[in-house]
Amino acid sequence: MSFLGMAIIRQYERGVVFRLGRVREVKEPGLRFVIPLVDRVRKVSLRTVTMPIQSQQIITRDNVSIGVAAVAYFRRVDPVRSIVAIEDVESAINEIAQTTVRNVVGRSNLDRVLAETETLNESIKTILDVTTERWGVVVEMVELKDIQLPQSMQRAMAREAEAEREKRGKIIAAEGEALSAGKLAEAADVIARHPVALQLRNLQVLAEIAIERNSTIVFPAQLMDSFRSLNSFVGSEMAGDGREPADHAR
Repeated sequence: MSFLGMAIIRQYERGVVFRLGRVREVKEPGLRFVIPLVDRVRKVSLRTVTMPIQSQQIITRDNVSIGVAAVAYFRRVDPVRSIVAIEDVESAINEIAQTTVRNVVGRSNLDRVLAETETLNESIKTILDVTTERWGVVVEMVELKDIQLPQSMQRAMAREAEAEREKRGKIIAAEGEALSAGKLAEAADVIARHPVALQLRNLQVLAEIAIERNSTIVFPAQLMDSFRSLNSFVGSEMAGDGREPADHAR
């Protein structure tokens, strides 16, 4: 429509006016009038562009070959420079982004790539910003979205994770055994000072067994000896008071 002397600029666009091949001005959104056949309007979108960075094979610093795919988000902030300074800004950003991802990941170990992804993303973004600034473009964010490991490396990492879980399980079990042994030692000390406590514990266990199921309970000889000792003790106490202990012994 610039040949008719007018141009409609959308809200998210800016119109760069070329008059006889030279940049004249930048038109704001709305209906704008230009000189027919003399002015030419190039519309530039200021919206954020999502650019996938295709997966590429990269060798890390510790000689592991991995596939890395990423995505970049950028937008034009200077309409004039995004047209005049470079021919195809999107293609240029795509190429420089692939190169930057390969360089940054290639200088890092595999463990750092997997554990410090956010740090690598920020490093890639900073490098891209320095390059794209002269093109009138700001890189808002770069994300490593897919990291493909070799099958052998995946199996090795799975074995390492399993071994780590087994180690933690054994440590927890050992700590439980140590705690249990300490409590048993304390219980043994209490029983040694109070022998009747062992018999009371036996009676408690027998009562629990009788509640859970119908069972035939056989009292151990040690328990019967304890009953006899208890009766003897009570009898001696009664005799000291002048009463007849015979009934109590029975």
